[in-house]
Amino acid sequence: MTSREQDAVRLLLLIDGACEPLTGAEMAMPALEQAVGVMRTQVKLQKLDFWLRNPDYLANELLTAYEADREEMLLEIAGRILDSEEPEVRRYPMLRHHFGAYEWLDDALAVLRSAGLLIRKRRGTVDRVRQHDYFLLEHGRHVAREIVRQEPAFDYYVKRVEEVLRLAGEKSGSELKRQQYLTREYAETPRGDRIAAISEQARQRLAAFRQQLQVQEAGGA
Repeated sequence: MTSREQDAVRLLLLIDGACEPLTGAEMAMPALEQAVGVMRTQVKLQKLDFWLRNPDYLANELLTAYEADREEMLLEIAGRILDSEEPEVRRYPMLRHHFGAYEWLDDALAVLRSAGLLIRKRRGTVDRVRQHDYFLLEHGRHVAREIVRQEPAFDYYVKRVEEVLRLAGEKSGSELKRQQYLTREYAETPRGDRIAAISEQARQRLAAFRQQLQVQEAGGA
């Protein structure tokens, strides 16, 4: 388990790396004059955070992307993750919810909001909130950069956010949810249980891809 403060730092670094530019209408809003970007929808935030919290699933998705286009850099990054203890020591499992991986983030986000780093805005009606948007403030970006400067160990999350975003591309939260459900262990987790690790399965896939490469290289020698 992680503490509220650990979650707050991870989410701040994730939102700083993943947020997109504001629209013209948003930039004109007085409440958002200090905003430098926005992370749209809690669904997308949860799905990106799942890969950040579960290096084994991140590496497995990198292998799936490698299988599709054979970009060797994807295999190398997956290898660096799976050849290390990262899937074991950096893994913070999440619950399988009705809409996929989920963890209660409100307490951690409240830390960021109370510190003046983030503004949350709801879309929808009084009776039904349709979407949460998270606006990163200029002070929040400054604090994110200062955290990494003062504590270089947190650069781990900055690098992993880059890989998470490589996988996510322009996909919406709903599209990421569907993508994550393609992993059998994820999809078959009973609702309310924590999603099980797949580090060994991912390492077996990595070994198989490496063996294929060796065979190809030997054949071309």
